Amino acid sequence: MPELPEVEAVARTLRPLVERRRISCVHVLHAIATKPQSPSHLTRTAEGQRIQSVRRKGKYLWLQLELGIVTLHFKLDGQLIWFPSAKKMFDVANQEESGVHVDVAFELDKGVLGFADGRHFGRVYAYESEEACPAITQLGVDTISPDFTVSHFAELLASSRRPLKEFLLDQTRVAGIGNIYSCESLWHARLDPRRRTNSLEPVEARRLHKAIVSVLARALECCLHPPPDFRDPEWWFQGLEKILRVYDRGEKPCRRCGNPIKRIAQAGRSTYFCSHCQK
Repeated sequence: MPELPEVEAVARTLRPLVERRRISCVHVLHAIATKPQSPSHLTRTAEGQRIQSVRRKGKYLWLQLELGIVTLHFKLDGQLIWFPSAKKMFDVANQEESGVHVDVAFELDKGVLGFADGRHFGRVYAYESEEACPAITQLGVDTISPDFTVSHFAELLASSRRPLKEFLLDQTRVAGIGNIYSCESLWHARLDPRRRTNSLEPVEARRLHKAIVSVLARALECCLHPPPDFRDPEWWFQGLEKILRVYDRGEKPCRRCGNPIKRIAQAGRSTYFCSHCQK
């Protein structure tokens, strides 16, 4: 599932392709991608508009239009695909022999941007403004923004009694961290994911903050080298598994102490941690 580093890499790569381009036509090929909004709402909002900027907060990406915004949420497997023209897109989109899936396509004055999620979890919505989008306004502090300070993070931790892992997954508290990087951050900070959030000492809160910043920075660097290749429908982020220290390593030896990594369920998600060196 794309988390903050992946979405940030997509945003940085997308900007030179679409900023200042005008959306001449919106093609909704699978209406489920806009539900519960209607396809006509998306087309009315976006068609004829110029894309002023590409913005991101947490795991949300949006196109800032002259009037309104279009939000893109990738959920589990969503991705962007770039086509040189609408004809090229229609030649391959959703054709069995091509294997190229497209849900929504934005035909620009140069090129076509496709949004695709074969499992149909990803969503494309339109709003009159950023403030009118509940999902964005409810997001907590973005974890690579200047607002993500040690003091602010410590205040958030002190105000909650939830287990650490569940707290980090709550996008209304801290935005952008998902299952993978929460496990990784807690491992680097040597903190048990089951600990109550408000039980952390100041030194532990600082250690966790440092771990989050470091883990996300390293993951972003990996996601940008190589950068996303929207022209290749088969492209996906490469090399991330090389930087992971605990995620998806159940029963394998901890890279720090050698004890077996445990896997437990928290909030319906798999948590990986070392019970020996994470306290």
